[in-house]
Amino acid sequence: MADFVRKIGRDVLRSSHDAALTREWLVANGLGGYASSSISGAVTRRYHGLLVAALPAPLGRVVMLSQVNDVLIQADGTECRLSSHNPDTDPRNDGWVGNLAEFRMESGLPVWRFEIGDVVIEKQVVLPHRQNIVHVTYRILKAPQPVRLRLRPVLAVRKLEAAVDQPLARDYSITARGHEYEVQAGPGLPVLRMAIEGAELPMTLDGGARRDVFYQVEADRGYESRGSLWTPGYFSGHLSQGQTVTFVAATESWQRIWALPPNDVLRFEAERRRRLVHTAHPSLRTGAMAELVLSADSFIFVPAGRVADQMRARAEGDEVRTVIAGYHWFTDWGRDTMISLEGLTLTTGRHVEAGWILRTFAHYIRQGLIPNMFPDGKDEGLYHTADATLWFFHALNRYLRATGDRHTLQLLLPKLVGVIDHHRRGTRFGIGVDHDDGLLRQGQEGYQLTWMDAKVEDWVVTPRRGKAVEINALWYNALRLTASWLVEEGEAAAARPLEELAEQARVSFNRRFWCEHAGYLYDVVDGEQGDDAACRPNQIFAISLDNPVLDRARWEPVVETVRTRLLTPVGLRSLAPGSRDYKPKYFGDLRARDAAYHQGTVWGWLIGPYVDAWLKVHPEDREGARRLLEDFLPHLDEAGIGTIAEIFDAEPPFRPRGCISQAWSVAEVLRCWAATAPQPDVTKT
Repeated sequence: MADFVRKIGRDVLRSSHDAALTREWLVANGLGGYASSSISGAVTRRYHGLLVAALPAPLGRVVMLSQVNDVLIQADGTECRLSSHNPDTDPRNDGWVGNLAEFRMESGLPVWRFEIGDVVIEKQVVLPHRQNIVHVTYRILKAPQPVRLRLRPVLAVRKLEAAVDQPLARDYSITARGHEYEVQAGPGLPVLRMAIEGAELPMTLDGGARRDVFYQVEADRGYESRGSLWTPGYFSGHLSQGQTVTFVAATESWQRIWALPPNDVLRFEAERRRRLVHTAHPSLRTGAMAELVLSADSFIFVPAGRVADQMRARAEGDEVRTVIAGYHWFTDWGRDTMISLEGLTLTTGRHVEAGWILRTFAHYIRQGLIPNMFPDGKDEGLYHTADATLWFFHALNRYLRATGDRHTLQLLLPKLVGVIDHHRRGTRFGIGVDHDDGLLRQGQEGYQLTWMDAKVEDWVVTPRRGKAVEINALWYNALRLTASWLVEEGEAAAARPLEELAEQARVSFNRRFWCEHAGYLYDVVDGEQGDDAACRPNQIFAISLDNPVLDRARWEPVVETVRTRLLTPVGLRSLAPGSRDYKPKYFGDLRARDAAYHQGTVWGWLIGPYVDAWLKVHPEDREGARRLLEDFLPHLDEAGIGTIAEIFDAEPPFRPRGCISQAWSVAEVLRCWAATAPQPDVTKT
């Protein structure tokens, strides 16, 4: 399977001590679980693991299998590590000099090629779709004499967000049934099942042992960085040239584990991935964009923990789908889901799943709001958001434009009218219309309600309480869209009050938000400290949305301000340089990082609305818009291989930070790449 290959060669891997430690890979299982680590094999984050299982509430995602310490023993007895074994010191100094000749992602699946003298061996990781199962396969491509392979599984059994020094289990037990092994970590905890398929590698139980390890990235981020992992023993046996062996680990039943042999799992997963690329927009079917289509797939999942929701949806003849906001630590967030929906599903040809996502979130509407996010291991969402619900209208409009699905519109329209009514009357967290000007205000002490939502303990870094610019752009867009849908459904009388409110909001917006002395839009008006003229990217939404609230005469100066002060090769800065609170780098402990999160840090997803606004002002410059996206391509060899990170430092070299793979970063690049694809020349006959 080599349809879409991204290679990291020996020269890059050996260019520095950090080359194989700072680049990471990830494979998701469609349930919210995944496998991920550094290229070197060192688990540098608490979130790394070969099997992070997605389990029903209250467990949520659990790091079960941390790593497999693999060693090749040559005929003369020489032991050669195939990956870092994570000692209790800095993994850069663990003695792993590496026999790694090449790392590559084949159709989004990681493959390592090792060359040890005249022995060549490859390793590959595959997760069967929608199963908490991992296959680690070793292929002996060249070996003049038989070699011995020793595989030592190392377990964590720790909740995903738990500190590395807080495993769920203190005592482990292991039982064997023939060549099948089960590790029980404690009452109420999942059983990890392990086996070897394809060759004889008997297991030696050496009494069980705890091993202290050091997590470099956790140390850099100011968290607990030393913890212990547990191993029951090791598998070992001789292999000859041409042989293949697979280590299998799972929290699923043995029946599921053996339902398909590893070769079939790989073949079916390869075919599934080929279909995903084939159904995407034609401009996304080759090269880096095909890789991003596969990255997009990692975010769309069935929430394994919310069993009641799945039963409810199926009883209604529907399915539950939602979107993980980013890897490794985010769950599904309403805002991120709605912003990402078009890029992740509509441009990739997954229209049916787009409908499932919209109807899933419509079911969660409470008091006129959709959830801000679902905490890991919880059945209920949290609703502290002023914009996620308004993004729902935008996502539905893009869905209807792509599908013409009137049934879903008719199903959801009463809910949307109810959402607007709640906002008009006032709903939770101080969200409501100011009837004097028709603008939407929001804010409650101790809450961060816009997408600029950093908070450390009781400190809300960018509270933005008052009337925020993008909230009102979204509010106007939602009013116009809903009014148009009501008219289409023959309810013109119900649409008129919304049209009147939209017009009041438009007039007020242009009167209140234009900052004459700066030549761009205020970020917040009627705020706690009055009107805030900080130069931020939020103003771009007044142009980019389907119903732009800003008067056409002011589009050019706003776009030019964003271009000159906020645009970078990897997105828009969250605050312009020169501002009092500007932070050029995102680093340090949690407080330091969150202080910079929206105070200059570059956000990749913002390239999407910027491209939309640019094309409204310069409709003839599709090539220029495309060049903005091409700047992301070198980044696919950094951080998360074949995907796009959450954020970047605000100054060159724009180092990637935060999540290694972020849904809206990937989605907006895909969406805009398709939107800027060369148009056929209609003048040719």
